[in-house]
Amino acid sequence: MPIKYPVVTLLFFIAVSPAAQRQSLTLSSYSCRFVKIPVRDGVHLNTSVCQPNGQHPPLPFLITRTPYGIAGDTAVANDYRFLAAEGYIFVYQDIRGRFGSEGQFVMNHPLHDPADPRGVDESTDTYDTVEWLLHNVPANNGKAGVLGVSYPGFLAAMAGIHPHPAVKAISPQAPMTDTWMGDDFFHQGAFRLSYGFEYAGSMELSSDMSVPVPIDLWDTYEWYRRLGPLANVDARYFHGKVPTWEAFVSHPTYDAFWKTRAVQRVLRSPEVPTLTVGGWWDQEDRYGPLATYRALEQGDSAGRNFLVMGPWNHGGWRRAERRMAVVDSGTSEGYLRDVEAPWFAYWLKGQGKVNEPDAYVYDAGLQRWRSFDSWPPKNRVLRSLYLHAGGRVSFDKPADTESASDSFVSDPAHPVPYRSRPVEQTYDPRGSRWRTWETEDQRFVDGRPDVLTWVSGTLDHDLTLAGNVSGKIIASTTGRDADWVVKLIDVFPDSVPEHWEWGGYELMVAHEIMRGRYRKSYSAPEPLAPNTPLDFTVDLHQQSYTFQRGHRLMVQIQSTWFPLYDRNPQSWVSNIFKAGPQDFRAATHRIWHTPARPSRVEIDVLP
Repeated sequence: MPIKYPVVTLLFFIAVSPAAQRQSLTLSSYSCRFVKIPVRDGVHLNTSVCQPNGQHPPLPFLITRTPYGIAGDTAVANDYRFLAAEGYIFVYQDIRGRFGSEGQFVMNHPLHDPADPRGVDESTDTYDTVEWLLHNVPANNGKAGVLGVSYPGFLAAMAGIHPHPAVKAISPQAPMTDTWMGDDFFHQGAFRLSYGFEYAGSMELSSDMSVPVPIDLWDTYEWYRRLGPLANVDARYFHGKVPTWEAFVSHPTYDAFWKTRAVQRVLRSPEVPTLTVGGWWDQEDRYGPLATYRALEQGDSAGRNFLVMGPWNHGGWRRAERRMAVVDSGTSEGYLRDVEAPWFAYWLKGQGKVNEPDAYVYDAGLQRWRSFDSWPPKNRVLRSLYLHAGGRVSFDKPADTESASDSFVSDPAHPVPYRSRPVEQTYDPRGSRWRTWETEDQRFVDGRPDVLTWVSGTLDHDLTLAGNVSGKIIASTTGRDADWVVKLIDVFPDSVPEHWEWGGYELMVAHEIMRGRYRKSYSAPEPLAPNTPLDFTVDLHQQSYTFQRGHRLMVQIQSTWFPLYDRNPQSWVSNIFKAGPQDFRAATHRIWHTPARPSRVEIDVLP
């Protein structure tokens, strides 16, 4: 592998605030107290308020709201250390119905009906919280910021919808923005089985996550295989006690239930300055940050919409111990110190001088940061990687002389694992590779007959991907439905002297799944015509990555990714959550690659 470039520090500001230079406050400088904040419907929300000890000038609030509990938050979190050095009043809050807060918890609570003056949602709860803080916490400067990761990232985004006038900056980080289209629960129609089961169960079997999900095997691949059809989940385990699972069963398509919870559908422009943060290898919410930024960008006439995408898994920028060395030489400290802390200091305290472009994105192929005035960059060029006979992929179109297709048998009884076995529980306290699976070496599926592979020749020059990635495949099946998994992979050289363990590494650069029944409409699925070549688009979203000279490109296609995604019966059933054992059948899938049917992966590259 060629020599890696050094990490380039992100410079958002041309003047560093004096407080950041002095590091005058530390985490131990703060003391916290708990209060119960009333909101408009009489519910009280459990809240921790942390302020610096001693005399200090009026400070802004920095608010993080969470469904995961603040009982232990009697000190400022370590990942806020650079913010703490600047001086803030830190506020942590249990959202309604969780842990110490009153009320009813609703997963991804949609905005309330504006015709209902008594309606509540996460936006109104934030508004009321800010109003109370302004009048009841001394020594504040009348300004507030909101940030959070994952579910708290969704809550931060909601704080920017009809915001309190005092809210001057928000940072939705890995926000769960659209949980049907591409975040936590579904990806383009395919249900995220292990995550949906384990997360929904842990959140809703109790209000404080004290009831464990009922998995009794170390290898969850085998546990979910024995589980059988999805209908067994409620019959055996949940018994109607998990509202989100009931929603999965009742709303398998992209209907109004999911659309009203899709935050990007209500965003038109940033009402307050917004710094959206995400990770290119986020195993839970890679879709959310890009969708949030894209939605806000359409009306950003004031230049208040900013994006940072780094070489991180879910929340990896906040915890250095989650670093994935194969893509990240060490970037979390620089982000927290040089981006996040100065950004909030500027908008909430008037410190520093802002001078940033729209987007800072990390190129993990070269391990360097890039800045753009828009994302994707305006000068990108669309190119197509065509699949060929003999397992080849290239930028040349297929020829008439090539064989027309490749086929494989997809058997729901023997699905392809999404990571090497054993597959630990998602959040097993004894250890789980869940956080890093998207960078796992894909050689563990080499040789499986139900995974098709195409590889390029060795690159003689760098190829920089910067923008959209989309699988445009022409496929047929002997069944009536099928899932399509498309992976774009960087194949490292056999010899990587500086990292011998990366020799021949197969790194997923972009990857995604879609359920074939939704090829025409996500709201109105329909069966596939058997043995008929059909067009499918698998949106692999976006990426910033350089395939270096000496590397090779690889494309893989398969139809199962278990147990992260449920098994498609491959016969036609109107609702897979109600399918029976007899509905699951093996089918032969065929991928076409002819001049008239050119399966390909379309990528945006820099000229």
